[in-house]
Amino acid sequence: MEIGISTFLETTPDPKTGEVMSHAERLRNAVEEIVLADQVGLDVYGIGEHHRADYAGTAPAVVLAAAAAMTKNIRLTSAVTVLSSDDPVRVYQAFSTLDGISNGRAEIMAGRGSFVESFPLFGYSLEDYDELFEENLELLLAIRESEKVTWRGGHRPAINNLGVYPRSVQSPLPVWIASGGNAQSAVRAGMLGLPIAFAIIGGMPESFAPLVALYKEAAVRAGHDPSKLQIATHSHGFVSDTTEQAAESFFAPTQAQMNVIGRERGWGQSYNRATFDAARSLRGALYVGDPEYVAEKILLLRKNLGISRFFLHVNVGTMPHREVLRAIELLGTKVAPIVRKEIARLEAK
Repeated sequence: MEIGISTFLETTPDPKTGEVMSHAERLRNAVEEIVLADQVGLDVYGIGEHHRADYAGTAPAVVLAAAAAMTKNIRLTSAVTVLSSDDPVRVYQAFSTLDGISNGRAEIMAGRGSFVESFPLFGYSLEDYDELFEENLELLLAIRESEKVTWRGGHRPAINNLGVYPRSVQSPLPVWIASGGNAQSAVRAGMLGLPIAFAIIGGMPESFAPLVALYKEAAVRAGHDPSKLQIATHSHGFVSDTTEQAAESFFAPTQAQMNVIGRERGWGQSYNRATFDAARSLRGALYVGDPEYVAEKILLLRKNLGISRFFLHVNVGTMPHREVLRAIELLGTKVAPIVRKEIARLEAK
């Protein structure tokens, strides 16, 4: 069971002061977070790609590479790479470079993107949203399998027996499929035998069980060994010394950012404290609390979905850097040991 951190490198206004952290400061803070996460024994750190003012994560591989040379064990991944609007050759090159710097700790988490600002920025049409992802994923997997590539698609110039370098240390370079709960994505990942990461940011996590079953069924039909499948989840949350402290620290920045996104997407109802408190209940999708409570929720998630990796998304809106570092420290030194010890006990039965 791997436990780690995911982030979009938020630079949202402080809900109390209105101050906005600069992108440069947030990027430097991220490197410090990764180094600490490695030191406290966390397994993975992921940065999501976005191209908007309230997130600094436009180039995850660059940020991860900055921390790669300062860390020893932690795996470094995108969370996610918006593959539909990127060039698979450049994606592979960026992450194989990261793989070399980190000596084999890089991963790619590929998704279609729940935010679509990258499409007009890079000149792609949203009408091609699904087709772009399918073609680009096909090319990315071809590149990681073979040094010389011959490929032709409908949206990118063809490649005729050309080499793509540098080659990754890992063979193959890990590629995960990221999904927000789309059945088609689960089936695609299963058929390809690729690991999958589900973003669970609302409702009850146990409701994703049918998607996990679809994923496994598709993998078996395609001839893949179900025992080798990897399943991750990504959920918002925060860890403090007490559950009350975690809730008070996390609510205001979460509410502010969720209301921004809600207005953009026409959700209608505002995000309020009652919604927040319901979501941080034992069966809810918010992992907010003291180490023992967060560990209990992760163990329930593993029981219900059979996950092999859990990402705690810290944080949803901008929070004081010292509090974020404390949450990472607690996740590594308190939460992860509780989870691992209980899993070992259950597996020894």
